[in-house]
Amino acid sequence: MAAGLTALALAGAAAGLTHWRAGVQEARAEERYPPLGQLLDVDGVQVHAHVEGHGPDLVLIHGSSGNLRDFTFRLLPLLSDHYRVILMDRPGLGYSDPISADGATLRQQAEVLAGAARQLGAERPIVMGQSLGGAVALAWAVQHPDQIAALVTVSGVSHPWTTGLGAYYTVLSSWPGRHLLIPALTAFLPDRVIEDQIAAIFAPEPVPEGYGAHFGPRLTLRRGAMRANALQRRHLLGWITELAPHYASLNLPVEILHATGDRTVGCAIHSEPLSRAIPGARLTTLDSASHMPHHTHPGDVVAAIDRAAARAGLR
Repeated sequence: MAAGLTALALAGAAAGLTHWRAGVQEARAEERYPPLGQLLDVDGVQVHAHVEGHGPDLVLIHGSSGNLRDFTFRLLPLLSDHYRVILMDRPGLGYSDPISADGATLRQQAEVLAGAARQLGAERPIVMGQSLGGAVALAWAVQHPDQIAALVTVSGVSHPWTTGLGAYYTVLSSWPGRHLLIPALTAFLPDRVIEDQIAAIFAPEPVPEGYGAHFGPRLTLRRGAMRANALQRRHLLGWITELAPHYASLNLPVEILHATGDRTVGCAIHSEPLSRAIPGARLTTLDSASHMPHHTHPGDVVAAIDRAAARAGLR
């Protein structure tokens, strides 16, 4: 009996220490990387948005484990002279609220972001999504074809795949992972592991100098953001499976950019069939293995956006 009480007390103390340390790490991250833009209320959901530049409206949607800072490192300065660029944190990530405890669907995310864009005066923007953000951009086009002028996907997720979720997200999205492992990662994950993970995302390309310090990866390591991201990854395959049959109905300019050697989101699995599914869609491939061409090949991303704008009669 006494041993059991002692073990329970030690477990409680360990949990308390972990959550205290996690709170300290989160407070430090938020102090160092505060919101860049404004906090909008979209039907009770807070959305963090940053607007910069002049010209046709252009919405950029970030990928998994990201936030809008990802686009401000290299891409935003190249676009803001020609476009009114609207950056938004996807629901549950950055400084945007989660929509539900079970993970916001692609359609729910698109609904909220489209509502935020309208609040900012963008009735029919060009919408560009990178990686998982590409799936959200596709959901936006499917749901609100009258509220999007053109679509651009960069390394975008678009079609079902046959490989599993993987051990990391299987564990992380489970109840023990969300409530036990995630607080421990928030509290104690060392900087060197974070740096290794960033390097893995960019591999085999080098990480741009200064990217980690600019992006603020510990914002992504906050407990709420990690839980939202894990649940979105867990349910993504089902959401994509439901969405993909609707692509053939799209009737708007679509530009697709993907590196042929991308090992995170395979071009042959996603962008190649997407280019065949959407009438008039144009696929541009890069002779690269980069999953992050908005950093490694920013000129090609800008060119894809420019082509979409021209096809929509906006340039």
